[in-house]
Amino acid sequence: MKPNEDIFSINSKDEFNAHALAIFKHQAINGEVYKEYIHHLKLDVEQVKRIEEIPFLPISFFKTHRILSSKNPIEVTFSSSGTTGMVQSNHYVTEVYRYEQSYQKAFDEFYGSITGYCFLALLPSYQQRSGSSLIYMVNDLIEKSKHSQSGYFLYNHDDLFEALVELKAKNQPTILIGVTYALLDFIEQYDIDFPELIVMETGGMKGKRKEMVREELHEQLTKGFNVPAIHSEYGMTELLSQAYSLGDGIFNCPNWMKVLIRDTNDPLSLIQNGKTGGINVIDLANINSCSFIATQDLGRINNDGSFEVLGRFDNADIRGCNLLVQ
Repeated sequence: MKPNEDIFSINSKDEFNAHALAIFKHQAINGEVYKEYIHHLKLDVEQVKRIEEIPFLPISFFKTHRILSSKNPIEVTFSSSGTTGMVQSNHYVTEVYRYEQSYQKAFDEFYGSITGYCFLALLPSYQQRSGSSLIYMVNDLIEKSKHSQSGYFLYNHDDLFEALVELKAKNQPTILIGVTYALLDFIEQYDIDFPELIVMETGGMKGKRKEMVREELHEQLTKGFNVPAIHSEYGMTELLSQAYSLGDGIFNCPNWMKVLIRDTNDPLSLIQNGKTGGINVIDLANINSCSFIATQDLGRINNDGSFEVLGRFDNADIRGCNLLVQ
């Protein structure tokens, strides 16, 4: 199997595994940093026959190295958010259309057609800096929705409130994508009664508020917007795919993405479902960078394949991607 075959048409576990192994071998040969990392592990690439045997690159490498497995020109560089003086991660993307395909197809899988929604964005911390992959995605969703009221609301909460009232009156399916602290700021000012609204929090207080456990946060947001559940997106600068939660902090991946859980004491070993450990992500859309990333998030996998994000490793940098400490 060639590693550039259409990964977005995967519809079985066997297909996923075959694609993952093909991409692993491609990146183990063509990714200089990943190749060196594998060399230091003294791993024979040809002996890797199962995805559970694939080594995952620590996500911190994106702060110190150019993680590439392609010679193609870089089309866009996504950078992580962070406080002043914090080293940012950089994700060099050589084929940005893969990112566009990934989030468009994932959205269609979880929510249906983009054109069926009005998108409202309350993302001040992301909007006020350059290099945000989230802003790149939201810009595209707003444009493709072709809805006249789709757009950003920086700090103009009055306009956002008026838009929500109007959209509810028109029975317009609407998604409000917001950074956590901004959503909390908004509901402290306004009483919203819009049960059909999809509120999607992207995580992170950005140093604006004290971190909260997910249950407390979602309880406040469900009451504030009078919605039955809070949706969430699990993505990060270093990935080209996202998982989504339609409520209760239970995330599911699109068919070209998979989460595995590693032992916190032995990062090269995986642990069984139901146990807490470090989140490893396989993102097959990230073919020209690295598709096998060991994040600094803690989580667990449920028996149905869904997963939960339970916090961060101690001393890990705080940044906004559903990094709610519990």
